[in-house]
Amino acid sequence: MKSILVTGGAGFIGSNFVRYFLEAHPDVQVVNYDALTYAGNLENLADVAARPLYRFVKGDICDRAAVEKAFKDYAVDTVVHFAAESHVDRSILGAAVFVQTNVLGTQVLLDVARQCRVERFLHVSTDEVYGSLGPTGKFTEQTPLHPNSPYSASKAGSDLLALAAHHTFGLPVVLTRCSNNYGPYQFPEKLIPLMIANALEGKPLPVYGDGLNVRDWLYVGDHCRAIDVVLARGEAGEVYNIGGNNEWKNIDIVRLILKILNKPESLITFVKDRPGHDRRYAIDASRIAHELGWSPAFRFETGIAETIDWYMKHKDWWNRVMTGEYLEYYKRQYNEG
Repeated sequence: MKSILVTGGAGFIGSNFVRYFLEAHPDVQVVNYDALTYAGNLENLADVAARPLYRFVKGDICDRAAVEKAFKDYAVDTVVHFAAESHVDRSILGAAVFVQTNVLGTQVLLDVARQCRVERFLHVSTDEVYGSLGPTGKFTEQTPLHPNSPYSASKAGSDLLALAAHHTFGLPVVLTRCSNNYGPYQFPEKLIPLMIANALEGKPLPVYGDGLNVRDWLYVGDHCRAIDVVLARGEAGEVYNIGGNNEWKNIDIVRLILKILNKPESLITFVKDRPGHDRRYAIDASRIAHELGWSPAFRFETGIAETIDWYMKHKDWWNRVMTGEYLEYYKRQYNEG
């Protein structure tokens, strides 16, 4: 591996992975390919922008010519594919862009990767493709796909295309499905950063339904390590679940955030539930533990405290993100607009 293309590298998980990978593999060129939609922010990587082996390319994964140019210009031999429309609520409001980016964009990447004979293509997916669990049990890699939102349906489609590219054409694809991530640089429409930001400003904390929906939470740094492990040692054509073994009800997370910030629970405001809201997710990550030796390092109590501390120290960042002002950074940096 000499040159890795990270799609969506300016987003939440992608930017954390780019930073991690530059530290862990200082001899590998890292090409960050991102369209800089509302959730992509180059400020996330301002501290590594001057690294000699870091490159940024602004581009859409649906634009085959741009993708081909990036692969050829930087002699890409490895792909880690994060780029996706990822917010369930937005997919309910409008599904077409999710199909365009997540399904058609992934197919473009697979086609170009095959054309360029890449050594490895890691497709990053989500536990949401499995659907919803009852009060017991966990998702394994053998759990049938049963997506319940336009977002998760589009991700399931991209998963199947990636696995088909391996089966049909021998493309060296490996696939990961992770539980809910949290940590620094997460766009503040997602549960944890939204609750932190609203609590810090004394605003109401909107909680869907009864707040008893359960998610398995994974610290983003642990996820980055897991992807690196699967990239290096995962078996082509296989799926690896990545989870934090850390189930929490939404309402309990909200109460914990308020407690840490010494804010009153009266800020909690229950709102009409999301249509088709999955009740519970839980990941069985025993395969990656037993076969590849990965396990999460962060306890949730430590990870959430560090995350809250980060958002407290970076209020300017999330204020710019929430108002769209972070786009000015790109315009200044690259003399656009």
